[in-house]
Amino acid sequence: MKKTITFGIPCYNSAAYMDHCIESILEGTGYAEDVEIIIVDDGSAKDETPARADAWAERHPSIIRAVHQENGGHGAAVMQAVRNASGVYFKNVDSDDWVDAEAVSALLAQLRHFIELGEHVDLVITNYVYEHVEDDTRNVVDYRRVLPVGKVFTWNDMGHFMMWQYLLMHALTYRVDVLREAGLDMPPHTFYVDNIYAYVPFPACRSIYYLDVDVYRYFIGREDQSVNDKVLTSRVDHYWRVARVMMHAYHVYDDISSAKLRSYMMNYFTIIMAICSVFSKKSDRPDAMDELQRLWDELRAYDHRMYRRARHGVVGLATNLPGTVGRALTLAGYRAAQKLVKFN
Repeated sequence: MKKTITFGIPCYNSAAYMDHCIESILEGTGYAEDVEIIIVDDGSAKDETPARADAWAERHPSIIRAVHQENGGHGAAVMQAVRNASGVYFKNVDSDDWVDAEAVSALLAQLRHFIELGEHVDLVITNYVYEHVEDDTRNVVDYRRVLPVGKVFTWNDMGHFMMWQYLLMHALTYRVDVLREAGLDMPPHTFYVDNIYAYVPFPACRSIYYLDVDVYRYFIGREDQSVNDKVLTSRVDHYWRVARVMMHAYHVYDDISSAKLRSYMMNYFTIIMAICSVFSKKSDRPDAMDELQRLWDELRAYDHRMYRRARHGVVGLATNLPGTVGRALTLAGYRAAQKLVKFN
């Protein structure tokens, strides 16, 4: 049977929570035979992740496959699932997250409808929900005021995204051929590569559909998460790496034909550069500011127009204020935004 969708689940020492993730997909899709789940064990060695992956595959051989690889990091595990996917569509679900049963059922029904009609929609966008551990609250990120609802559209039809509203990996279900043909590659042993996943393939997406349901549930606020403030600060070099991949993916003003997509991608890249600036200032690494300057110099040499927009626009100026006082103001602004938006 042809698979409608492949769910990729990257797992690294995930035994404590991977079962909930897998169960949420199975229950939400009604154990349907046109659904595929690929569990990628990314070289787990500290717990029972490999055995659990194999047990799930043995329990549901027509739905679940387990793939084992040497540790390569989150991006390598995602790409392994993409390479092995037999579904028409692909959605990544990290092993410590889960999907809403009713919403994922609606997503599956919509994808089946596209396939039945022979309509090759390249990207389906759905909402996601931040579940905040520290205060037991939730924040739904939706696109009702930004994207047309319930119809196929192009990038030219979208509105203006708020800074907290960008299209993250959690919101995206790609046609798998788009991912394979877009030249998507994510560096190994690197965190935050989901930003690449939600950037590089976009120009290859010619047709888009927004389904207004809250599919993806994402815990935020745990101390061990990669987006935790202290963890992110200690891994600022990973963000430098991600920024370089995004930088060299496109000369945005020359390569992106859609004016609205061009504006969106430039704004998103600017945010990534701002994150590099803020966390370089927060870092205890003695070379952090030198490395940040090298990154800005590289961007200026690569594409002066992109540099001017990212560095000398409002966001770039606010996150690169000079001197000790400037650093203090930048970090104060970051803390205010953190409390307001609750993004980590």
